[in-house]
Amino acid sequence: AVERIHAGGQKLRGFATGAQAPAPAGCAMVQLSTLLCKAYHGGHLTIRLSLGGCTNRPFYRIVAAHNKYPRDGRFVEQLGSYDPLPNSHGEKLVALNLDRIQHWIGCGAHLSKPVEKLLGLSGFFPLHPMMITNAERLRRKRAREVLLAAQKTDTEATETKAN
Repeated sequence: AVERIHAGGQKLRGFATGAQAPAPAGCAMVQLSTLLCKAYHGGHLTIRLSLGGCTNRPFYRIVAAHNKYPRDGRFVEQLGSYDPLPNSHGEKLVALNLDRIQHWIGCGAHLSKPVEKLLGLSGFFPLHPMMITNAERLRRKRAREVLLAAQKTDTEATETKAN
């Protein structure tokens, strides 16, 4: 059923099939799109990190929030959490509600770059090419450091044998 609101505040009911009662004289039609646009203040929904925790101990919530809201301010829904500091096992903990993330992406939410990286590492999205490049670069650097350390120990061992 479709409702029309009369200037006096009376609601008149009609049917969506087109068989609606004619509007009385002086009736100001309030359309649904007008009501929805009044609440819209620009911006869009973003899935991003919201900082929490203490000094030197960050903790992030993964939230769906309007991009005009402050980083740590109001949000529409919490979608997960991220603890960037390694625990006793050397793990950085991430909790994700993938069903709700998929829902908000389907609704047109944008993703921040850090969240996009986390979703890539979790397997929800394909990895960004720079992540692969950086991992290869780090692997080569560590292999080079191991090789230099091995050469250094070899030279020290030969020097001690010579003495």
